[in-house]
Amino acid sequence: MEKSVLRSGFFEVPFVSQPVGRVPQRRNARSNRARILATARQELGRNPDITLEELARASGVVRRTLFGHFPGRAALLDALAEEAAEALQATATVGAGVTEPADRALAQFTLALWPVGDQYRMLLALARRDLGMDRVAGILEPARVRATAILEQGQRDGVFHTHLPAPVLSAGLEAMTVALLEEVNTGTLEDDGTRAAVSTLIAAGVPEKRARIVVDEVAAAEG
Repeated sequence: MEKSVLRSGFFEVPFVSQPVGRVPQRRNARSNRARILATARQELGRNPDITLEELARASGVVRRTLFGHFPGRAALLDALAEEAAEALQATATVGAGVTEPADRALAQFTLALWPVGDQYRMLLALARRDLGMDRVAGILEPARVRATAILEQGQRDGVFHTHLPAPVLSAGLEAMTVALLEEVNTGTLEDDGTRAAVSTLIAAGVPEKRARIVVDEVAAAEG
């Protein structure tokens, strides 16, 4: 830092100049990192074997910039996994504690969860090979806990069937949702979340006609 003196009337005020460019550099670094991750979400969905060099070109940054943020493939996937975990955690807390019918609560939760799952569905293709199933299970844990709580409420209220314990039913619904996302990944299914929400309610024991009505009402209310 460079010190100088500002003179005003009879007073001399020390003035310390600020380093030039640091704030813009930090802002630019954050922007580059966000752009790389956003591009990775898209490109890994198309090609799970994309190289970091190819990803750098797709992101519009030089190779050195990408490697400055992510020194290897494992670091990049770990950052994406952290993003997914944070997004799922945030989604799982929305609406928690709000009292309403369990079928409506499950529809709301599924519709809120679907965009997050859709955004990070490329991680499903990388789960077994790169991340490991334990890491994926940890990412999904907040959603599983919230779904189990809703199912327990619905079973107490007679809204959902009770032939399976709520945690087991929650695990089954989670597996179905993951399977639906994988079908979206392969291009065999198109869904904005409503089909998944209806399927989830039906699997939980809600009659199909009622399930469709509830999902349509929730989707309309959510805009």
